[in-house]
Amino acid sequence: MKVYSKLGPGLLESVYQKALLIELDKQGIGAESEVPIEVTYDGMDLGLGFRMDILVEDILILELKSVSAFESIHYKQLSNYLHLTNLPLGYLINFNVEDFVVGKGFEKVKNLRYQGDIPEWLYYNG
Repeated sequence: MKVYSKLGPGLLESVYQKALLIELDKQGIGAESEVPIEVTYDGMDLGLGFRMDILVEDILILELKSVSAFESIHYKQLSNYLHLTNLPLGYLINFNVEDFVVGKGFEKVKNLRYQGDIPEWLYYNG
């Protein structure tokens, strides 16, 4: 990933978030940062203020981390975000790894409750 190659590991998530938004924009890919996630109970908004790091093309969540390794809570967080937004797929991206590869710094998380079709372009093949 270009952002990782240019900035390297170990910076704050917010740095990678801004750089990634620049790269997505340069490629003509629509993306928003800090998108609110509504949590409701019995039809009432709980006003909890959850926010996804980046929403790509209104269908894909990018959850950014700068941690020594992914932990189960990171997968649960993204899984919950996918469920709450009814989006099909998200990627956990960890910028604090020495080798940025699938399985270390990059993990796909599917919304197992999602019932719709998932566009083919959402799947990373590298």
